[in-house]
Amino acid sequence: MAATKLILIVEDSPTDMRIAEIACSENGYRTIGVTEGDKVVATAIAKKPDLILLDVILPNKNGFQLCRQLKTNAETRDIKIIIVSSKDQPSDKFWGMKQGADDYITKPYTDDALLAAIEKHTR
Repeated sequence: MAATKLILIVEDSPTDMRIAEIACSENGYRTIGVTEGDKVVATAIAKKPDLILLDVILPNKNGFQLCRQLKTNAETRDIKIIIVSSKDQPSDKFWGMKQGADDYITKPYTDDALLAAIEKHTR
């Protein structure tokens, strides 16, 4: 049996963090949470998650900056990143994908939408 996939959830809202953690854990994923932008890259290098759920609006660094940083770092560039944000304009989605995101989901989302995106990128 394959090891359980690890998802790094980057979210500064305790409520949104908990919603994502529950959706993931109830569907067999392990999770680790980070609430501040400046801890994301080090955590990704240390924990080597299979996927990152990345909010855009964060303390210290925004999700677009972090996505670009993760995708240009040799140790983290192959980790799949799904931006999960309340920023829902077409320009936000375009910019997120331009920074290297593998997918972009807007809040509020359904568990089904989140899990479909996770499964698409962790197969």
